[in-house]
Amino acid sequence: MSLEELKKILQNAGVAGAGGAGFPAYAKLSDKADTIILNCAECEPLLKLHQQVLAKFAFEILSALHVISEATNAEHVIIALKKNYNDAINAVNAVLDKFNNIKLSYLPEVYPAGDEVITIYETTGRVVPPGSIPISVGVTVFNVETALNIYRAVFEGKSVTHKYVTISGAVQNPITVKAPLGMTFSELIDLAGGATEEDYAVISGGPMMGALVNPLDTVTKTTNGILVFPKNHPVVEMKKTRISISLKRAMGTCCQCRACTTTCSRNLLGHPIEPHAFMRSATSGDTKDLGPFINTLFCSGCGLCELYSCPQGLAPRTLISEYKAGLKANGVKIPVDIPVKTVDPNRSMKLVPIPRLIARLGLTKYNKPARLDETELHLDKLRISLKQNIGAPNPPVVSAGQTISKGDVIAQADPKVLGLSLHSPVSGTVIDANDHFILIQCNK
Repeated sequence: MSLEELKKILQNAGVAGAGGAGFPAYAKLSDKADTIILNCAECEPLLKLHQQVLAKFAFEILSALHVISEATNAEHVIIALKKNYNDAINAVNAVLDKFNNIKLSYLPEVYPAGDEVITIYETTGRVVPPGSIPISVGVTVFNVETALNIYRAVFEGKSVTHKYVTISGAVQNPITVKAPLGMTFSELIDLAGGATEEDYAVISGGPMMGALVNPLDTVTKTTNGILVFPKNHPVVEMKKTRISISLKRAMGTCCQCRACTTTCSRNLLGHPIEPHAFMRSATSGDTKDLGPFINTLFCSGCGLCELYSCPQGLAPRTLISEYKAGLKANGVKIPVDIPVKTVDPNRSMKLVPIPRLIARLGLTKYNKPARLDETELHLDKLRISLKQNIGAPNPPVVSAGQTISKGDVIAQADPKVLGLSLHSPVSGTVIDANDHFILIQCNK
């Protein structure tokens, strides 16, 4: 299969990165890559889906990686995962001899090993330059579910209509399910036996980088986890603190101890992000040196600085994100050709072990298995967002009253703006279609 043929299949099947910003898979394919990495780090605490999916679909996922390497002429394929993912490792080893250019590489049990820049360094020793993307060092990274979706698009002609999601935290029975796009988070929580707390908050994603959401929000192609916590849990309290309050607390409390910079995952690789220097400049109002502000553009948003490192309980990541968004809104671009510093020679001693992070966050009692259940879910209605991935929203190509079948294209964006096809996960009738969502009455 040629590279252009593969790109067209993935675009038409709506394959986007199944996590993070949801970068379209076809746009990541390049013949400049000599190495393809499957990221099975399961970066965030409590999430289980990547290791579970790899354990169940190892042959399919490795077949997809083989197709990608053939189309891009990449010489090496690396499966990056942690040593304690025993089921996934055993499943991969059982089929590995069928693929001659694929090997396993073990990641340390630290956070955030799943940051693709860190995954690349741990598996290849290459450092992605500040402000650059993986292809700049000849690497393309896909996560586990994205690779499975690529297999289904290429070998089975299936489009992306469902998303694997782990539901965990303060729920009766943590579980990982295959949810149709457009299913509400409250329906997912019900599948996990309901919340064990009367007054609870919901986080979409992981405890570190996830965001507080409304239970009536719906599953998209990038929904990895739904976590339920008591409303007074420290992780929730940090995420709901207003920016103005966070800034005032930092003005009165930041002691410039440098703990945030000492453990900063990107700083340890030599990137010019220093949270302590930013906090000093932001809280003093000193704008003579713009460096600490510009350098916020190199932050990965991992959240270690505010949820783990700061002894004062301040919010460097939140404030950095605010400044970073302001810079981008005003047309400030990420600097390029930044000299790369050397990797911190003491980096290995500054990494944050996952068990210690879980304990620090107060999540030990929630760190439970979440079995994978692929039972087909039958729902009355689906409210499918038209903003499924990075790039422009998908304009609907259906209208109210229209009857649709499972797999039909219901929205289509211009490929010039990283557009992807959006397909219906069910057969049913369109109740409403506007610029924001498509509401479908599902057939019984």
